[in-house]
Amino acid sequence: MPRYLTLSIITSVVLILDQTTKLYVDANFRLHETVPVIRDFFHLTYVRNKGAAFGIMADNAVRIPFFITVSIVAMLGILWYIKRIRNDQRLVIYSLSLVFSGALGNLIDRIRLGEVIDFLDVFWQRHHWPAFNVADSAITVGVTLLFIEMWREDRKISAESTANEIKESKT
Repeated sequence: MPRYLTLSIITSVVLILDQTTKLYVDANFRLHETVPVIRDFFHLTYVRNKGAAFGIMADNAVRIPFFITVSIVAMLGILWYIKRIRNDQRLVIYSLSLVFSGALGNLIDRIRLGEVIDFLDVFWQRHHWPAFNVADSAITVGVTLLFIEMWREDRKISAESTANEIKESKT
């Protein structure tokens, strides 16, 4: 499947899930309302995040132009990089498509609302992970897959190098 078709399909699916869930939460929850899904572990909690991860820069006056610019630059960088990926690097295309779609989902919120709707609330006892959304999940999964692929590629190159060294030492 051509790489930009893959990007388009993944982006469409993630964007529909992200925006639909955010619209649902916004229409059906009061701000800070919590609904247990798995008691004492996972709740749906409606919050709005003006900053980045963990609320970073939430009170900074330039936050909206900054986050919009960073998102657009990242998305353009991904579009540029996908064009240069080898055909056998399918996992890289999938991972970058997830990051792209997550960035786009949160960019839409920032442009539309000036902040991002978060609602997935995972915690254990008193240890809360900051609430997140489908777009954040796509970014996280995409970056994780990218690291896995980088690790696999590094191991492959290392194994090939070792094999070449052994072959050369026998001749």
